[in-house]
Amino acid sequence: MADDELENDGSGKKPLLRYLLLGTAALIVVAVTVLATMFFVSAGPFATDSGSQIEETIQQLELDAEEARARAEELARGPAKDTLETPELTRFENTYKEMERPLVANIVNSRKVMQVKVAIMTHYDDRVVANIEKHDFAIRSEILDVMRTVDEAKLSEDSFRKELAEKLKMAINSVLEKYEDFGGVEEVLFTEFVVQ
Repeated sequence: MADDELENDGSGKKPLLRYLLLGTAALIVVAVTVLATMFFVSAGPFATDSGSQIEETIQQLELDAEEARARAEELARGPAKDTLETPELTRFENTYKEMERPLVANIVNSRKVMQVKVAIMTHYDDRVVANIEKHDFAIRSEILDVMRTVDEAKLSEDSFRKELAEKLKMAINSVLEKYEDFGGVEEVLFTEFVVQ
């Protein structure tokens, strides 16, 4: 029995020593872990200086994203359109003069009569209108000479009135050039046009 007690006393100290060694080793591991964590937090990738670098990186990425967004919007709008400035055009004031009495002429080889009332348009000043009034009789005579050459076949043509107006313009300008050395009539208009 005494031998049994001795064995128990020796074996009881061994587990205690073992527990003490394990506890000390655990404390050392915990201390090393705490020290390593403190080192990485203060000088490693989690240091406070690194936080400012992260903020700078985030700000730079935000600026790059804003520039990319602005560039994408610019590309979506397409290329800038070139605009041309329109030059200032000098517009002439149109002056009209209507001949007071209608002009009546017989149509060639027909029993029909053509009656027209004519207005004259010019871009020039009032001297042209004054010349038209001054030479009214000569102009009326020339217009009647042109009108008496119209035959019935021409009346049905679509361009008859335009062609007649052009012939009358040439006739009026020839009279004005003959007496005043300047025509100035730009267009002849019909305010009345009757064929019976």
